[in-house]
Amino acid sequence: MQTRKLGPFNVSAIGLGCMSLSYAYGVPPAFDAAERVLLAALDSGVTLFDTAALYGFGANEDLLGKVLKPHRQRFTLASKGGLAGVTFPDGVKRVIDGRPATLRQNCEDSLRRLQTDVIDLYYLHRFDKKVPIEDSVGEMSRLVEEGKVRTLGLSEVSASTLRRAHAVHPITAVQTEYSLWARNPEIAVLQTCRELGVAFVAFSPVARGFLTGKLDVATLEAKDIRHTMPRFHPANYAANTKLLPAYQALAAEAGCTPAQLALAWLLHKGDDIIPIPGTTSLSHLSEDLAAVDIKLSPATITQVEALINQTTVVGPRYSAQSQSEVDTEMFHIGDQ
Repeated sequence: MQTRKLGPFNVSAIGLGCMSLSYAYGVPPAFDAAERVLLAALDSGVTLFDTAALYGFGANEDLLGKVLKPHRQRFTLASKGGLAGVTFPDGVKRVIDGRPATLRQNCEDSLRRLQTDVIDLYYLHRFDKKVPIEDSVGEMSRLVEEGKVRTLGLSEVSASTLRRAHAVHPITAVQTEYSLWARNPEIAVLQTCRELGVAFVAFSPVARGFLTGKLDVATLEAKDIRHTMPRFHPANYAANTKLLPAYQALAAEAGCTPAQLALAWLLHKGDDIIPIPGTTSLSHLSEDLAAVDIKLSPATITQVEALINQTTVVGPRYSAQSQSEVDTEMFHIGDQ
């Protein structure tokens, strides 16, 4: 496995996003199946595992703690606070809360669930717009001073927020959705990361399954979060699937699968970019990791970028509610 720099860490060029093992895309796999995926990733050379307090309202961190504790020295562990499940009389709901006391409690809870004494990379999962970013990152910097976390990151933030945060404490990584169909980082934040020496971690690099060419939205389970995402609504998705035949042809010409083309494209966009695809499948895991060996010609990159981008994809990536919760820049064309 090739490696890339993530602040002070050398990590696998492709990491593992662990969310789907406990959350988001319908009923998660049983413990044994999830354990097999985690251990197979580790044995295949993956050294960056990404989780969050939100995923399964703590269940994903519990999973990683149980499975990976014996192997803790073999990988870089990333988790996130500031967006977690809070118990109300009518059930558990996700709440954005960047207040210092909350972030400290989130971190303590994550350390317990992960069964570790330190988190290597601790992200602010969402910028709480009611709390100055300086206050949130200031408290996170104290967690670094206390040895509870080693480095800090931000998720789904704008270039201006990144600059403000970085002035308080060095930011090691920004994590944002980035793929051929989610090009928002190219507006400003990716360039700002490069100016500041901040690594860029790309989540949903295969467009939440769209770029595999195999996703049938009619088969999505009832609790699948893609139901809330406009690009997966039936009419929009039908329009988007018209892009796939030409995309699949480009993958065939490049000698790879559609998923591998999506990942290889990201890897070619800069050695400071680290994709973290997620999967519940051992075969998909192997397919994803093999993308590090795919070489793309400049012509292929130009063709694939012209085919799938913010002007050719139909529908915004988030609902209006979800978009209001993030701080990322948006394209004006088509409200992407």
